[in-house]
Amino acid sequence: MLARLFLAFALLALVLLGLLPNLGWYRTETVLSGSMKPEFSPGDIVVVTPERTRDVRVGQVISYHIPVGDHHVQSHRVIEVVRGGDHPRVRTKGDANAAADPWVAELNGTTAWQVRLAVPKAGWAIIWLREPAIRKATIFIAPILLALLGLWRIWRVPGNDEQDETSDAPTRPAPLA
Repeated sequence: MLARLFLAFALLALVLLGLLPNLGWYRTETVLSGSMKPEFSPGDIVVVTPERTRDVRVGQVISYHIPVGDHHVQSHRVIEVVRGGDHPRVRTKGDANAAADPWVAELNGTTAWQVRLAVPKAGWAIIWLREPAIRKATIFIAPILLALLGLWRIWRVPGNDEQDETSDAPTRPAPLA
């Protein structure tokens, strides 16, 4: 019974976390700034779902690539639809910001991503892994430790707990059939 329950849970996790995001049903994003407090905060994970760009309206919180600088993904509230249609132009603002974003973003493509759910604190591990010291440790130190562990396993002297492979061999010859 317990094994079946575990198997069902594992299958559900595979479908929810592995299959549906790759089919485009939703995706997750880690929040890195506090511009949308109290809606969501740094370290939260937001779940975004696709929506036709022509259906974007004022009041929605959408995730989009900002049109300046490094074009990173940002999740802000739509405060004005400057131009509608298949490629709408929108003005956005973070709930915690005093002023609107200094650009008008054009939503290219056929899909916009609307924020549907925030999972508090679920993204802290990702933020922690983005720290420069942690990143260097995972890139350099972890592989070195794994290589040393492999060399130790190859070169170690067999201990008393390891038996000679020949001791398990049968003492009598097998009967002929």
